[in-house]
Amino acid sequence: MLLDNYSWFKEMNMIQFLRDVGKHFTVNYMVAKESVRARLEDREHGLSYTEFTYMLLQAYDFYILNQKHGCNVQMGGADQWGNITAGNELIRRMHAQRGEESQQVFGLTWPLVTKADGTKFGKTESGAVWLTSDRTSPYQFFQFLIRTSDEEVIKLLKYFTFLSVEQIQELEQSLKTTPEKRLAQAALARELTVLVHGELEYQKAVKASEALFSHEIGQLDAQTLLEVFADAPSTVCQGSDLSQMTLLDLLVRTGLCSSKGEAKKDIQGGGIYMNNLRMSDIAFKFSSEHLIGGQYLVLRKGKKNHHLVVFQAA
Repeated sequence: MLLDNYSWFKEMNMIQFLRDVGKHFTVNYMVAKESVRARLEDREHGLSYTEFTYMLLQAYDFYILNQKHGCNVQMGGADQWGNITAGNELIRRMHAQRGEESQQVFGLTWPLVTKADGTKFGKTESGAVWLTSDRTSPYQFFQFLIRTSDEEVIKLLKYFTFLSVEQIQELEQSLKTTPEKRLAQAALARELTVLVHGELEYQKAVKASEALFSHEIGQLDAQTLLEVFADAPSTVCQGSDLSQMTLLDLLVRTGLCSSKGEAKKDIQGGGIYMNNLRMSDIAFKFSSEHLIGGQYLVLRKGKKNHHLVVFQAA
């Protein structure tokens, strides 16, 4: 069941909450919890009264779920241990207050999955990764995993995949012998993308990744193209300007080159690409047949300096 705790808090006022819930907890008990103590010791951020009382709110949630729905296990990340055990304690105290024998309730936690810098993955953190495709597309999901560092990838393979211990050990060995192949990252991205989004979306994500530096970039649909270049700089032009615009003009307009003189040198040196095709004609002019999805051009200077050009309809 998916329940909203507002349904049982909306009729309760502050006085009732303090009388029915707050009286069962001493400040000493709450401060002794690791999650609270760590925040109190953080002089820069501290702990607001709202955050301090969250433990009591969550404890009452567990009590209500236990009373109304027979829920007797609460699970969460290791940082929730204090809140979970507070719920166990509240249930015991509520029953004792009524002279009843408390039913057994349990708490289960597991280690937090953290990033290389020690911060946790979560919806309140920057760069959150969502399982639903309308929040994080399959391509973005795949890319996030393929960029996993060598330091983290084995841990994530053990947490999130059904690969055997032997398979993971082989991948761990590959990090030492052939790290440039990034076999462990490829395995993590494959296993999780297929698990969450299915084989078809995984194949599309692989194709989009390969297209980034291949001639097949022109075969990508508009949505995938935008996902691939979501983090790349972009320039918007009017569609009516397309036929009058030269490659030199566009290189300067996008800022890939500071001047037409620099643009000429870069083209002649073989360092300019349009839709991953190396350009050699300094007088090159565009036409609609060069646009991907009838609207987009991808310019590249060197190996990694991409720029997306969007031509808007008049």
